[in-house]
Amino acid sequence: MEFLKKYGYYIKGLLVILLFFFSDLFSEIPIILFNIKEITPTISIYLSLFSNIMLAITLIIIYFKDLKKEWLKFKSNAFKNLDIGVKYWLVGLIGMMISNVILGIFVRQQAANEELVQQMLKALPWVMIINTGVLAPIIEEICFRKTFYDALRKKNRWVFILSSGFFFGALHVIFSIRTPLDLLFIIPYSSLGIAFAYMYDKTESVFTSMSMHAMHNTLLSIISVLRLMI
Repeated sequence: MEFLKKYGYYIKGLLVILLFFFSDLFSEIPIILFNIKEITPTISIYLSLFSNIMLAITLIIIYFKDLKKEWLKFKSNAFKNLDIGVKYWLVGLIGMMISNVILGIFVRQQAANEELVQQMLKALPWVMIINTGVLAPIIEEICFRKTFYDALRKKNRWVFILSSGFFFGALHVIFSIRTPLDLLFIIPYSSLGIAFAYMYDKTESVFTSMSMHAMHNTLLSIISVLRLMI
């Protein structure tokens, strides 16, 4: 009992991170149910949507009590929390934009993850808006903000903020690395991740960072879709 009290948050967090990395296994459910033989790019996007829905539901169930408390805390002072969220989102966005401009000058290439998202948006824009604008913020804020907050915040708030931001940045890069230079794109993604972690720390509610994350992803997705249409 003492062991679980002392290390429970670490064990729970580790299990949640593992669940995140193996969440693609959820896609096996429709593949088996519908006897899918050939996975086309379109089917792959729908399978990703299904996996993300299942993962989001699972994470909400796991953290239901905590999320309920943090939702009430967020709602009780929603205007102030959103004001804090917008301010630090803008700081993170500026950091992301500046680092992207610098990398664009010296590296002269786009992040591979960004290219992949653009391709998927072109194929099924509205499905991808749901994926990136709704499901991704829920999943990523629980996995890379909530778990880190529970495990690290009481020990050192800056360890929580910086590690959460870094792992968030690395997550968006490591699965689509083409060259070692791609690792530099961890910097702009981490800028935004640190901003999300900081606003969570300030408001003590994951719904602040989740709201800003959803707004950020949705705006970028809509802008990308409009660009593709034009």
